[in-house]
Amino acid sequence: MKIVILSRNSELYSTRRLMEAATQKGHEALVVDHLKCNIEIEKKNPRIYYNGEYLENVDAVIPRIGASVTFYGTAVVRQFEMMKIFTAVESQALIRSRDKLRSMQILARAGVGLPKTVFTNYSKDVDQVVESVGGAPLVIKLLEGTQGLGVVLAESQGAAKSIIEAFNGLKARVIAQEFIAEAGGADIRAFVVEGSVVGAMKRQGKKGEFRSNLHRGGSATVVELSEEERNTALKAARVLGLGIAGVDMLQAKDGPLVIEVNSSPGLEGIEGATGKDIAREIISYIERNV
Repeated sequence: MKIVILSRNSELYSTRRLMEAATQKGHEALVVDHLKCNIEIEKKNPRIYYNGEYLENVDAVIPRIGASVTFYGTAVVRQFEMMKIFTAVESQALIRSRDKLRSMQILARAGVGLPKTVFTNYSKDVDQVVESVGGAPLVIKLLEGTQGLGVVLAESQGAAKSIIEAFNGLKARVIAQEFIAEAGGADIRAFVVEGSVVGAMKRQGKKGEFRSNLHRGGSATVVELSEEERNTALKAARVLGLGIAGVDMLQAKDGPLVIEVNSSPGLEGIEGATGKDIAREIISYIERNV
């Protein structure tokens, strides 16, 4: 097969591992920078022009679309779909997962556990917002934040009010979320491929840091999921329509709570923690569907 990996950097760990796994299984792998693709829209003849030629004879696509370029990246994925090419993550599912508010509404409707969350249209009644999520401390998140950026812990009512008012003044949309103290600055990431959890790790934030992201200096260890945690991860990926997903959960006293579902989860942390060949699992998923 000819597999296109949509990535802006061929040297990134995840991109390299997918290339290696595809090659080891006898496939041709090509890294394509989606921002350098020209989309040609014509009746019954959709095409993509890249690097001086049209992309042809492609069997499958693995999107690795960064959050900052979601709009154009998903347009390229959609064009491949119009060309009847299998995509490991569908364009609509990618868009759905990138919209934090929409994805949480979908998850809540499906009965997936979530921390209590409030979103307002620059409300001036900040005290009511804080009280709605159980008071301070609480977590305030930018809707467009990634890798822990734009996530703030407000430890008092006054701090929460100042932070929300500051974001409102910048016209930056935020959500306020219940703080789950018993999680202890840790979360679980379950890596889901085609309806199966192929790896799971527990990420612990560094001392004094409530965010557990590895990019923020957190550490990762392999973890055995409970049946409830596994079912929650699988349901979250399924209701968002994601063939590949990194489902992030907090361990709360009333059960697992999903805080985010990532449609382009990195491979370095999960492979390092679990010792599993997750890249090979993704290539096998493509083989089963093409």
